[in-house]
Amino acid sequence: MKQSLTRKKKFGYAFGIFTESLCYNMFYTYYLTFLNEIVGIKPRFSAIIIFISIAWDAVTDPIIGNYTDKPGVDKRKVMRVSILPLAVTFVVAWTSIGAGLNSQLAKIIIYTLISMGIWIFYTLYSIPYYAVVAELTEDYDERTAIRSLSSLLNAFCVGLGNILPALVPTIAIMLGKKYESNAYAVVAAIISIIAIVLGFICCKSLDGVYQPKVLKEGEKVEKVTIKSTFSAFGDILRLKPTKWFLLFVFFFLAMSSMIQSNLTYMVIDCIGMKYDTGIVFVIISLVASMAITVPIVEKVAEKKDRRFATILFLSIVFVLEIVIKLAGLDFTVGDFRIMCIISPAVLGIGTGTFWTLFYSMGYDLVELNEFKTGERRESTITALPQLVQKFGSAFGILMAGQFLSAYGYDSSNDVAGKESLFTKVTDPKIINGMENISTIIPAVILGVSLICLIIYPMTRKRFEALMVQLEKKRRGEEYTTEGFEKLL
Repeated sequence: MKQSLTRKKKFGYAFGIFTESLCYNMFYTYYLTFLNEIVGIKPRFSAIIIFISIAWDAVTDPIIGNYTDKPGVDKRKVMRVSILPLAVTFVVAWTSIGAGLNSQLAKIIIYTLISMGIWIFYTLYSIPYYAVVAELTEDYDERTAIRSLSSLLNAFCVGLGNILPALVPTIAIMLGKKYESNAYAVVAAIISIIAIVLGFICCKSLDGVYQPKVLKEGEKVEKVTIKSTFSAFGDILRLKPTKWFLLFVFFFLAMSSMIQSNLTYMVIDCIGMKYDTGIVFVIISLVASMAITVPIVEKVAEKKDRRFATILFLSIVFVLEIVIKLAGLDFTVGDFRIMCIISPAVLGIGTGTFWTLFYSMGYDLVELNEFKTGERRESTITALPQLVQKFGSAFGILMAGQFLSAYGYDSSNDVAGKESLFTKVTDPKIINGMENISTIIPAVILGVSLICLIIYPMTRKRFEALMVQLEKKRRGEEYTTEGFEKLL
């Protein structure tokens, strides 16, 4: 018998965000820098490595999503199986095994293959992790509350995923010159241990509250084919709100990943602080901003709806990014470089808003798809935004790398693994370019995202009208499309 979703169970589920988010945030914030400075790959090639690996993972998203939607597939088991391989691959990705090679091509191949491995196991964990919420409850506000709790914990994940790598210089000294280039791998190992423990706690918390879809007597788990995957995706893409939702996701993640991948250069070269000092201010401000934003966003979403709350807070971020550019990242109050607090706080407002509401907005498509097709596809509907999310994130990092090269930055001639990361750039053109990558360029991308969100038609009122008619349809009664025609 299915148990009630108690507060303890909700917290247990929410702890699973650490497994997903710690790896995600360390990768997106530091991997471009790691490949540039430790492995010694040219920035434009480092960005391509990340783009290829994430794009490959995006190809596997629909297949994994389609599979975990099948009757007889237990999402908890899929999550459990993926945790250990994810942890091991993640550690390997941060070792400097390619740093001593002279060939750029060899380095590119090695780190592309390794990072592809990370994202496959990441997807095997993250798709069922997020999709399962749509099966735990159909209540509009309860879905928001569950994701809000997970998002609040995610603020601490962002902190750990960024603060622990900031200890790399200290760890490098402890390791000595022979092994200092593997300081990132030590941090990755710490993160992996945390991810393993809390990932298994999350899986255990779902016992009793999650029930896999049951196979009919004599039925076997349906084989996943390319045809069935494209058919499921086709049904979802034909839903009117889907395209605007996906475009909103793509452009937001392109914006945030561009800023996030440029944090190191922003601190040292744009704000003009020592890395060790500046990154502490940046991460504390980012985490605090997210933690403050999440409950406020949740309350606004409960009072109005998720779409309104997202438009409101992301519009604030859009305006503030332009203000930061006009003021300059090197702006000071007295002798203090205030942008080390303001700039990450603005990013925190955006990310806190997005991760609190993004998945819950996607869950609404589950019931709309059921109304139109008669099938519930929680994982497939989670996989589709994740596919677009990863392309958006990869695109943002790719553009950051290309812009760095276009503005004239090239670290490939530095001595790999010798802390060239902490050498300040002096060319004004490059510094201005790095500032643009953290301010005005992301602002333009965010503006496009907001336009898509404004057009997106799913509101609380229309969702509630949909649920009334869906219940009638489930009971075999007459139903209409009154109140949610714009969704169809």
